[in-house]
Amino acid sequence: MFRLFSSESVTEGHPDKVADYISDAILDAALEQDSESRVACETAVTTDYALLFGEITSKATIDFNKVVRDAINHIGYNKKEYGYNAEDVVIDVKIKPQSPDIALGVDEKENKEQGAGDQGLMFGYATNETITLMPLPIYLAHRLSERLSHVRKENIIPGLRPDGKTQVTVAYNEKNQPAFIHTVVLSTQHDESWTQEALHQEIMKHVISPVLKGYDTTETVYQINPTGRFVIGGPHGDAGLTGRKIIVDTYGGYARHGGGAFSGKDASKVDRSAAYMARYIAKNIVGSGVADQCEIQIAYAIGIAKPVSLRIDTFGTERVALDMIYDAVNQNFDLRPSAIIKTLQLKRPIFKKTANYGHFGREDEAFSWEKCDRMDIFRKLL
Repeated sequence: MFRLFSSESVTEGHPDKVADYISDAILDAALEQDSESRVACETAVTTDYALLFGEITSKATIDFNKVVRDAINHIGYNKKEYGYNAEDVVIDVKIKPQSPDIALGVDEKENKEQGAGDQGLMFGYATNETITLMPLPIYLAHRLSERLSHVRKENIIPGLRPDGKTQVTVAYNEKNQPAFIHTVVLSTQHDESWTQEALHQEIMKHVISPVLKGYDTTETVYQINPTGRFVIGGPHGDAGLTGRKIIVDTYGGYARHGGGAFSGKDASKVDRSAAYMARYIAKNIVGSGVADQCEIQIAYAIGIAKPVSLRIDTFGTERVALDMIYDAVNQNFDLRPSAIIKTLQLKRPIFKKTANYGHFGREDEAFSWEKCDRMDIFRKLL
């Protein structure tokens, strides 16, 4: 008997991802000038409108209008007929400094180390079912979204527009191993000129088939633009907001999520930095061969540096005693916010890259939390 699991991804032109990308572009703009910037920038978008709101404390001088327009243009909203055009967007900026009460807990002062920027719980996960140590459903959903954006930008399929969504259902066998691709759902925004039949053929040829090559698709069901039409999209078709795609950003629902969003937040916010650190630890554990799966939970109290709890779950796949894995993590990984920031080099302006196609499972030198450079710590346990 097979069990099914589905995960979704979206392209950079999805309205929520437009908002995420703008927020992270603002963060990068601040960090480029001042690596100590404190940023919590939210974005809301709708038809030819963008609202920036939140808190920024920084020495940086940011041209918010330029950053927003450049971000929108980069995504591909550069034509009036899209209903969202970089040149025409009205931009409102409602940014104020970080609350001094929050700063009290986060600022590093004499005899007081940097505390967590908020209370909360963060998760990191890894599994050996893909080369990136990500669950297969979200891995494939992201690759389809990436490919969909690529064929649009390279004009391989002319007449595509920036908005799009993908969803992949994988059938797992009784050993919880991926067996075959059960269903693929893909929706792409397009110009009026396309017929759905012609578009389906091009999407199969240039997007789906290249991504799924090598996987068992003999029984796969394909649903391409299932409504039959997708001309109106992006922020013109649906309002977007920073932080509404947190499951897309992480593990596609395959692992737990603490609830905190990432985009627009500097690394003093453990919502982001500790989730990256948890992934880093889990990935090195699984990459070492000590376990086939690993989920890490870290929890914090605002203003306190050391976490209030650490949980490691290997779901019965561990090859050494779990206590040994705990000891190795406690002895080799410093989970205080300042140490996480130092270990993962999180004061760099690298965050625009993270806004689309997942914060994890990406092969990019800037993604320090994806490195498997500490596997020897766990291999010694074997």
